[in-house]
Amino acid sequence: MASNFYDNPSSKLQLVGVTGTNGKTTVASLLYQLFKKAGYKVGLLSTVKILVDETEFKATHTTPDSVTINGYLDKMLEEGVDFCFMEVSSHGIHQKRTEGLIFAGGIFTNLSHDHLDYHETFAEYRDVKKVFFDGLPKSAFALTNIDDKNGGFMLQNTKATKKTYALKTIANYKAKILEKQFSGTLLNINGTEVWTKLIGEFNAYNLLAITATAELLGLEKLQILTILSELKSVSGRFQYIISDDGITAIVDYAHTPDALKNVLETINDIRTGNEKVISIVGCGGDRDATKRPKMAHIASQLSNQAIFTSDNPRTENAQAIIDEMEVGVSPENFKKTLSVLDRRQAIKTACRFSETGDIILIAGKGHENYQEINGERFYFDDLEEVANCFNQLKKN
Repeated sequence: MASNFYDNPSSKLQLVGVTGTNGKTTVASLLYQLFKKAGYKVGLLSTVKILVDETEFKATHTTPDSVTINGYLDKMLEEGVDFCFMEVSSHGIHQKRTEGLIFAGGIFTNLSHDHLDYHETFAEYRDVKKVFFDGLPKSAFALTNIDDKNGGFMLQNTKATKKTYALKTIANYKAKILEKQFSGTLLNINGTEVWTKLIGEFNAYNLLAITATAELLGLEKLQILTILSELKSVSGRFQYIISDDGITAIVDYAHTPDALKNVLETINDIRTGNEKVISIVGCGGDRDATKRPKMAHIASQLSNQAIFTSDNPRTENAQAIIDEMEVGVSPENFKKTLSVLDRRQAIKTACRFSETGDIILIAGKGHENYQEINGERFYFDDLEEVANCFNQLKKN
């Protein structure tokens, strides 16, 4: 058991928790990348994977149960890991999976519609997130996105040192987007320009949180910004490939209304305006049903063509989920929508609709390489499927 970590606050291992609706995986994973490149031994507890320095373990939950967390922290102590970056979900906080852990810092990314099947109300969801910051020790830092309307709320009762980051308001760490392309983004962070391979305003926030955290943990500013330009996108987060015909396909984990809106607005911001944007969107079964019409509304509003399909229907009827999504489509946008129940066929349909310069967004599953249907998981990889489609188009 990792008794050393719990009993000794001065343990060499520094644990940082990342919470919020969107961006947890990206922030935690990029912090892992940054600190590895800076020469440290690093741990990662994320939705995508668990890493004890360079040894990888399969992730099953955003925040594992307390015994599992304890076990991984023990391995990290044995390996001499310096820093561990951990996603902290609302479920994990509410079920006390992180209770008793000594955090060196906490990061708040943003708060939007999600998990209302579990928390019932948005206020309850917000308040659970705040519990994490309320429990941070005086020795820790609490870093919050102050542009988010709940950013200041998270800091109200914390004993930790309060720090803020923002794109739009006064903050300790401030960034401005100077240039944006599909190849990357030029940012000004606290007066210094830096080019990054990551794309979109949402990633500007993520990079700002990473920069602030690294500085608060003692890294030099120049070293941080140098490494920032080398960081690569996280699996299933705005990953894209371009066909020989010049069609761009983007795979993104966006599975909340806010995340889908962010990704589509980023695409529309970068595009020249002549291309079509075709989005493929589904919603998971046995999860918050109230976001289904909202997701469909956003997809149809911000795309030239929206294709509704299955995601992980789990124990629900996939067509019934799509029917609930379609309720959110405005009458003027309905002609832009199409329902293709089979996800593979939906991707093929998008490819057939596409011409040179067009952009296909495949949203909702990101890094996941399966579909869960009636209790079974079947292998399915969005990026692989669209690559196969592109190859088929090439042969034809």
